Order: sequence, then C-alpha cells, then structure tokens
Amino acid sequence: MAGKKHKYIYFFGGGKAEGRGDMKELLGGKGAGLAEMTNIGLPVPAGFTVTTDVCDYYYKNGKKSPAGFSEEFAKNLKRLEKLTGKTLGNPDDPLLVSVRSGAARSMPGMMETILNLGLNDKSVEGLAKKTSNRRFALDAYRRFIIMYGATAMGVPRDKFNEEFDDIKERRTKPRLNVRKGVVHDTDVNEEELDELIPRLKAVYKEHTKKDFPQDPQVQLLGSIDAVIGSWMAEKAVTYRRVEKITGLKGTAVSIVQMVFGNMGENSGTGVCFTRDPNSGADEFYGDLLMNAQGEDVVAGIRTPIHLIDLAKIQPRIYAELCKVRTVLERHYKDMQDIEFTIEEGKLYILQCRTGKRSPFASFKIAVDMVKARLITKQEALLRISDKDIEGLFYPVIDPAIPPDELNKNLFATGIDAVPGAASGAIVFNAKDAEAWTAQGKNVILVRKETSPEDVGGMHAAKGILTATGGKTSHAAVVARGWGKCCVVGCEDLSIDYEAKTVSVGDTVLSEGAEITLNGSTGAVYRGAMNLIKPELPASYNALMKWADETRVLKVRTNVDTPYDAEKAVQLGAEGIGLCRTEHMFFDTDERRIAIQRMILADDEETRRKSLDILLPFQRRDFTGILRAMEGKPVTIRLIDPPLHEFVPHTENEQKTLAQKLGLPFHQVSRKIERLHEANPMLGHRGCRLCITYPEILEMQVRAVIEAACECTKKGIKVFPEIMHPLVIDDNEFKILEARTRAVAEDVMKEHGVKIKYSVGTMIEVPRAAVLADRIAVTAEFFSFGTNDLTQMTLGMSRDDAGRFLPDYVDEKKSGILKNDPFQSLDQDGVGLLIRMAIEKGRKVRPGLKIGICGEHGGDPASVVFCHLNNFDYVSCSPFRVPIARLAAAQAVLRYPSKAGKKKK
Repeated sequence: MAGKKHKYIYFFGGGKAEGRGDMKELLGGKGAGLAEMTNIGLPVPAGFTVTTDVCDYYYKNGKKSPAGFSEEFAKNLKRLEKLTGKTLGNPDDPLLVSVRSGAARSMPGMMETILNLGLNDKSVEGLAKKTSNRRFALDAYRRFIIMYGATAMGVPRDKFNEEFDDIKERRTKPRLNVRKGVVHDTDVNEEELDELIPRLKAVYKEHTKKDFPQDPQVQLLGSIDAVIGSWMAEKAVTYRRVEKITGLKGTAVSIVQMVFGNMGENSGTGVCFTRDPNSGADEFYGDLLMNAQGEDVVAGIRTPIHLIDLAKIQPRIYAELCKVRTVLERHYKDMQDIEFTIEEGKLYILQCRTGKRSPFASFKIAVDMVKARLITKQEALLRISDKDIEGLFYPVIDPAIPPDELNKNLFATGIDAVPGAASGAIVFNAKDAEAWTAQGKNVILVRKETSPEDVGGMHAAKGILTATGGKTSHAAVVARGWGKCCVVGCEDLSIDYEAKTVSVGDTVLSEGAEITLNGSTGAVYRGAMNLIKPELPASYNALMKWADETRVLKVRTNVDTPYDAEKAVQLGAEGIGLCRTEHMFFDTDERRIAIQRMILADDEETRRKSLDILLPFQRRDFTGILRAMEGKPVTIRLIDPPLHEFVPHTENEQKTLAQKLGLPFHQVSRKIERLHEANPMLGHRGCRLCITYPEILEMQVRAVIEAACECTKKGIKVFPEIMHPLVIDDNEFKILEARTRAVAEDVMKEHGVKIKYSVGTMIEVPRAAVLADRIAVTAEFFSFGTNDLTQMTLGMSRDDAGRFLPDYVDEKKSGILKNDPFQSLDQDGVGLLIRMAIEKGRKVRPGLKIGICGEHGGDPASVVFCHLNNFDYVSCSPFRVPIARLAAAQAVLRYPSKAGKKKK
C-alpha cells in the first residue's frame, strides 16, 4: 500500500479551513490564525497557506521546492479562483492576492509581505473599470511595483520613493497650492499616478535589467521565493538572536485574496488590541487609517486616527468590530492583536495573534483573566516571561523633579507607545546606535519612522523616538515586545539625516545631544533627567505568590553585603548561595593594606599578624549578612581569586604601598613580580591558596563561626555553609574539610555555643565532576560554579570569547552553539558533566545538597535544567531572583512528572 502523500498546503475559505489554530508550528502564527478565524465564522478573505515544511526543505535542498509541491500549489490556486469567481491575470476582473510571511513565533515586521499581486498593465485597467475607480487601481499598482521590486528583487526602496516624492513636489503640491506642508500619498491624483507608474517601472528595469513582470504566475512564484528568502535576511536573523528564538523550521507563506482599504473614504485599514497593551486595562485599543492599505499603518507613513473615532465615522462597522473583539478574546483566552480592513463598508479580519504588551500589562492581563475565570493560575504563570519581570524594574522619570523644570526642558510631544522612561545621546541610524552602545554609551534612536532593517539599533538603544506612526506602528510593536521605552508620531520633529540634527521650531539638537523620553506620556525633554525605579504593581505580587506556591526549587541569591542581602530577601531570596569573601577585602584602605601585607609577607608569623587585623572586619561582615538572612542558609565561599589581584601593578602604586608597609620598594616590586602567572585562572587560586597558606583558611573559618556564635547568642537563627572553591581531588578536600572542622570546633568551645553548619565544595573543575563520588564521601553539599565550569569544559575564556563566540551562535555563519554558553547553560556538554556529578555524588551521599551559583542560576532555561535534574536550589544576583522564582514554577507546570516534593 502506498504511503500517505505529504501535504504542503492548507486551504481556507467559504467558512471552512483545513488547518486549525493549534497548528502554528506547521502553518505559522498567521496561517493558523486565518484557519481558526475561518472555522469560528469570522469574515476572513479566502486563501491557502504553504507550510513551514516547504521553507525547511528549501534551505536544506539547495533552495528547491519538494516533489509534488508545484502540482499541489496549482490545485489550490484553481480552488481559490473557483471560490472567488475571479482568475489570476484576467484582464477584465483579476484575482488579486497578498503573499504574507508567518513563523510559529511572532516576528513583527521582520519578514516580507507583498500586496496587490496579480496586477499588470492590462489588469490594472480591468480593475479600474470593475471598481469605477481608476485612481484606486493605479494606487494599488503603484504599491505592488514598489513592494515587489524592493522585496522580491532587492531594488532599493529609496529609489522608488525618490520618484514618488518628485511627483508630489512637482505636481501635487502646486495643484493643492501647498508650499511647506506635508503632502500625503492620498493627495496624489489619478493623472499624477499615471505619470508615476512608468517611472517606477523604469527604476525596476534599471536595477534588475528586466522589464517589470506582466505574467502573474511569475509574480507569484517570485513573491513566494522572496518571503521564504526573508527568513534568513539579516534583520530576521538578528531578531531571532535577540529574542532567543530557536528550533523553528522557517516561515509559512499565506496567499490570501486581496481586500482593499484604499478604495475611498468609506474604506480603511487598522490594527487593534482587545485590551490596552500598555496598561493592561480592559479597553478596546488601536489605530486606523481611512483610504489606506495595511502597510501604511504599520510603517507609520501617516499618523493614524484612534480606533474610537471609527464609532463616529462608521458606527455599524465599529459595533461589528467590537463583537469580533469579544469572540476572539473568549476563544483564545488572551489579549489579541487584530489586523482588519474595511472595503467599501464591509469588514474583513486579516490576522489575529497574541498581542505584544508591556511588562506591566502582562501581569495585569494575566491576573485579571484569572479573576474573570477565563484562565487558571497555572496558565497565567506560563504567560509571563523573564523579560516581563525585568521590564517592571525599568526606570521612570523621578517624580521629585519640579513640573516647572520639566516644562522648561520640554522639546516635543508625541504618542506614548511604550511606557517607562529612557535618556541618552541622540543617534540617527541603527548602525550608530549599535556602535555607540558597544562603547558603553546610552543612546536614543531618533528616526522619521523605523523599518525592520533598524532592529539591531532598536535593540541596542535605551529608547526609540519617531516622527510618524501610531501605537501599532513597527517601532511601537517591536519596542513593546522588548519593554523598551518608545515615543512615536512626534509630528513636530524635523529630522535631517545628512546634517544629523533634529529640530522643533527654532530649537535644534545635534547627534550626541542628550534627551529623555517619557513613554508613559509621550513627552520628550532636552537633557538627561533623573530616572528612578517604579513601584511594583499589585498584580506582580499576586502572580509571584502563585509562583512560590507552585515551584519546588528553592531560590537563593549571590550577594556580598548586608544591604544587598536585605534587598534580595525583599525580592524573594530564600538564602545566600554565594557570598564572596574576597570582595570584603577592598572595602576600606585599612583592609586593603592588611591583605596586601599578608600577601607580601615572607613568613607565617607576619601573615598571621596581618590576618589578625582582617579577622574582626570579616567577622563583622559575616555577622551583618547572617543577621540579614535570619533563619535562611548562607553559603560562604572562602578566598577564590589569585593573590596578584589584590596588589598594585604600576610602579607609582607599588612605591606608595612600599611606603605604607615600611618596606623597601625593590622588595615589594620583586614579590609582586613573583605573583605573576601566565594563566591565573588555572593558577594559584581558590582552595590551593588554603593548602599553601592554611592560616588564611583558619582566619576566614574563625570569622564565620564567631559571627554565627554571636548571632546565636542574640537569638538569631543561623545556618552557615562553608564552601571551598576550585577543588580537584577528594584528598585535597579531606585536608580542607578537616582543617575547617578543627577551627569551627575550637571556636564553638570558646563561645560555649553549638552551631549547625556544613562544609562543601564548588564543582567548577571537570575533574571534580568526574570524581564527584569520591569527593561526596566528605562534602555535605555541591554548588556548581558554572562560570568556571563552562570555561574549563569548553576551553573558552569568557573574557576573550566575545571576539569569536558570536560566529559560533550566528545561525547564518555556523550555528555551532544554540546560545552563548556563558549566558545559558551548555546542557549538552557542561550539563552532561553536572548530571554525572549529581548521580555519582548522591550514590555515595543520598542527601547531598545540590545548588548552582554561577550566573546561569538566573537564566530561565538553565533553571529548568536544574529542576529536571533535582537540584535543591538555584542562586543568582538579587534582581534575577524573581525571574528564577517564576522559571522554577514554570518548570513544574511544563514537566509535572518531574515536579517532586518541595525542597527544604
């Protein structure tokens, strides 16, 4: 029996669709949405979707289509022609279609769309006669030539725009008697478009050496190739890298019957959201343009009107749209982003997808929908991302700044597209935004309007300001997805890209001048205003409470001071997973001199005297941290860096140090020179220092246990965990553990107090992971120091790998690594070592406590790895603690069979 034929195309139309809304991986978000909306009875134009399998095959097989695809495509095109009663290429009543991209994950504006396909020199006249509107037909043809030329054939869009602008200047402005004002596309009349079209075709021929194609089949195949080709365009690859989108097959391609919003003032097009994407309020929100096509709204070419204005212009259509809003939100149980077109008083829905929203709105919508019983608490938790949490901590303008000062520095006012605030130096193009940011500068990207080519600079900038566009323009949608402050539609701005200036009236600002954006009001101020962190909304606290009730993993923090410890507890930390003792040596000059005297000492007696000076400082520090973390475990790592990091290296600084220590300069210089190592990361550091100089271990352990005794006497519960870094062998650890316990026992006897403490190690050397069973005989806990473990496993220095690592991650260059292994755990390599160490360690010591204290402890994907491998806790920097709490809860919900019991 023959195998089932592979299906590459899914049809929709006439109230039925072959696809479904849950087929995003195959049909892309757009194709799945069109199918689902058709099935639930919404007014959707007919069409068909080419699956992502075709894109996947195309890139894996020398840019060819799979066998049988052409026949299946022709069959579905005939089906569309039969359903619509129109034929592609018919000179009297042509079928016109759009060719639209759509991946499984939303990538707004990053891939291509071509509208009005099927028009040529003959069918444009047929369309004019059929609609009795020749201006409309010519405008549609004008748009198609530009979109096809720029998208399918790579003709610079600016060259087309130059011809259009020339027509406006020479013909349209004199006709309308406009001297300085702006002339819109809709002001250009039939005669002027008649003159424009041959000029656009000439631009096309000049750049392609071919005439503009008159055969609609050639147009269609060229457009499909262009859309599939846009999957690997630089802007799309950059967006996927920034958004960490991996594992997708490619883009689907939807061929959809055209409906026209540019047929006159009773037609229009718009984008709306079922709730306010900035505040999360349950309010219908959006923009539209009358007598326009869809790309006009998204591109921000004209500043649109508000959605509510449609209720006055066409109340029946507005009421119908409100019904669509209700149907879609109840169906998808989430806030929806809807694209619609009105063609001569008839409403069509062109797309729906889960709407991009601000971090504040993400929490409010999720919690409100739980209250409304639309979704469960578990579903709400799965809708929040790490970027949503980060976004809640984005700055706002300090409310203490007097209103008079704000008014005095007000430069312009636009549309508040994405809330928050940002300040920085003005730059006028994406490349400069990336370059300046790489130099450590804060920048604001200022553009007339943004396009997908600007995505790299938009991501680099602190904020985005555009002269045109509305709340659903490209700039607003992309910035909102990143929680990045954005002001659009600032029509008073006059931007000169060549001079690199932006002006409002007589006030001119040049590149590099600082401005501040208030994305919550649309105000733009001269100068860098003071920014502060905002208050967290009630919805944040509610949702994080649900996360804590759900997760199994404990979440600790990496801190070195009592202040940071208190802040981390406020953010939900349940202990300290890494307290770096060496940072305390730099706090005061007295401490620095003491540690430097110890390092430069030639004998043990001098070293011990210096350590005696440090002892009370360390004890005081540990007391403060233990008090701040009352009742919570605190893992204290003994000295880790090589000693040369504590001493000066310039001649003048060494002379000053010699003077302070009362030592000859040559002696200080010679001793420091001896500390030099060719590869200090693999040198005399970590526990190796305590093997060579046990007196360092004795001082630090004494300080920890004395602090614990002091706290205990005051009724403060303490649980110190003493951690030895860089262990490579079980015998090495046995020596360190024995010395640690000897000192601890002596101190507890002296104070007459019994402290519950534990001794363990960081696993950060591959050899320690391999010998984990032997080390676990003595060690009571393992904490994986994944920063060094990653370096040593991959043989890459995290300080130097930035020069070449992007090439390893870039899918266009190599795609060797899925992610930067220093940001997200290398689960194939480093993860294998970790799994091995846990398995070996717990065979010997079943109750072995397992944690992670590298920066990976705050990375959501790495937290999931820790959950699946039965860690007890993760530890990360304070402001990553809420992210780890959420990721740990999401891991339980996504992998319920691996949930286990709540960690103690």
